[in-house]
Amino acid sequence: MTRFPRSVREGLTDAWLVGPATLALLTFIFLPVVIVAVLSFTDYQFGARSFGWIGLENYEKLFGSTLGRRALSNTLLYVAIVIPASVGLGLVVAAGLHRLADWAPALSNVLRAVYFLPVAATLVAMSVAWQMMLHPTLGVVNQTLVALGGQPQNWLSDRGIVLYTLAAIGIWQTVGYNMVLFLAGLAAIPADLYDAAEVDGAGGNWSRFWTVTWPMLGPTTLFVLVITATNAFRVFETVATLTKGGPAFASDTLVYALYREGFVYFKAGYASAITMVFFAVLLALTLIQFRIVERRVHYR
Repeated sequence: MTRFPRSVREGLTDAWLVGPATLALLTFIFLPVVIVAVLSFTDYQFGARSFGWIGLENYEKLFGSTLGRRALSNTLLYVAIVIPASVGLGLVVAAGLHRLADWAPALSNVLRAVYFLPVAATLVAMSVAWQMMLHPTLGVVNQTLVALGGQPQNWLSDRGIVLYTLAAIGIWQTVGYNMVLFLAGLAAIPADLYDAAEVDGAGGNWSRFWTVTWPMLGPTTLFVLVITATNAFRVFETVATLTKGGPAFASDTLVYALYREGFVYFKAGYASAITMVFFAVLLALTLIQFRIVERRVHYR
């Protein structure tokens, strides 16, 4: 019986161990990406038996049409609002609950559960609840505004404010998850660092935050930024449930446009082009975050 050299046996063992995972990765991730990329250069429609090669026509339609540019700009504006607000509020809430746990641990645990409820709840169901709360006449939000002497607003049917309304819902839904991540990062900071900072003259809360807490939260912050950006870019449930891209496409986003063109109008080629643009924008944003934020990250 032929006995293979040790290096060959180790190579075969490695191939046997990683082979199934690699095959699954190629089959379910890379191969679909290649197929979508190819379809983006065609006029293929779902159900059609043939298609034609049209080059960059789908991309020209996306960037050249008013609706395509509107979906892209709405997505970028939504992301620009949700990322800083949800990350900042998540950090503030986490820091507050972390301090509260020192003298009222039971209350801190209750508040943690309350803040995390939007994350655990089904977003579609929560969107229906928001739809009732934002009703022009019966909603509790407008009734509260009227009671305070303000004017009721058409939160979901006013083209000027509908996207900001959806962004506010996105922030509400994301803060709890970011809070949990920041709490984990805060719990991992050694107490000795705060003692050393106090000896060096950083005794105030603000000084302790900037000299110890914020630098040590670098890896956590980077992870939170990437996750928040990914979730913000693929916003779909609230748009589909509350506005369906309206009014007059004022709340249309890339993912909802992808769904509408691909699964309502069956334009698979155009939907594939939207998918590739969505992927490129998300990849570019992630790389930028890594290049900028990672320079300030302090790994332990």
